[in-house]
Amino acid sequence: MIALFRTLIFAPLAILTTLIASVLVLLTAIFPMRVRFAIIRVWYSVVLGLCKTVLGLRYRLLGREHIPSGACVVLAKHESAWETIALQQIFPPVVFVLKKSLLNIPILGWAFIAVRMISIDRKAGRDALRQVAEQGQKRLAEGISVAIFPEGTRTLPGEIRRFKPGGAYLAVSAGAVAVPVAHNAGDFWSKRFAKRAGEIIVSVGPPIDPKGKTVEEVNRLAEAWVSEEMQRIAPYRNRR
Repeated sequence: MIALFRTLIFAPLAILTTLIASVLVLLTAIFPMRVRFAIIRVWYSVVLGLCKTVLGLRYRLLGREHIPSGACVVLAKHESAWETIALQQIFPPVVFVLKKSLLNIPILGWAFIAVRMISIDRKAGRDALRQVAEQGQKRLAEGISVAIFPEGTRTLPGEIRRFKPGGAYLAVSAGAVAVPVAHNAGDFWSKRFAKRAGEIIVSVGPPIDPKGKTVEEVNRLAEAWVSEEMQRIAPYRNRR
């Protein structure tokens, strides 16, 4: 009951904050990208602050020393909407690879375009890989990290899906390190409306240098690290 009450307070505040930030991003689209990223920095700081103060939901970051000083390809688990916010605080500046249909959302989708998110048609097959590589290389060359959810879709806590090669393909083609990320956000921020209070654990793995490695090798290393790390940070899932 408390979780529902807290979420009823949090949700409209988070939506309003996101709407205001999206409008500001659109209004500043003629200015350099750093202006839009400054707005985004305020946005995620406010929303994560609301998570902490209203929802009682905070996070602990492990492996901070593994975060590269330059742009990288982030290969993260996808269990909720929460990590799409938090990863922007952990790896700034960063853009996401997302499905093209999200660009059709009024205001928010337009803001995605303004901050140059990478959109793909999931049905495009190898063309989708080329889209990720072409757009991703440009962002990386500009010093902007690219976050990809290699499982391809949101998973339930404890659910295991094989990594798709898009992120590894980008890392190899761009010569950028791939950074695996594990977390247990789905235990607190599920598809249910009410969000649970507690501490999300986010663990950043050692960067994977693609030099001398194939796409399959990079993908396999990232998948293996995330799978093993999930066993460490969320061992209780095996007992359910």
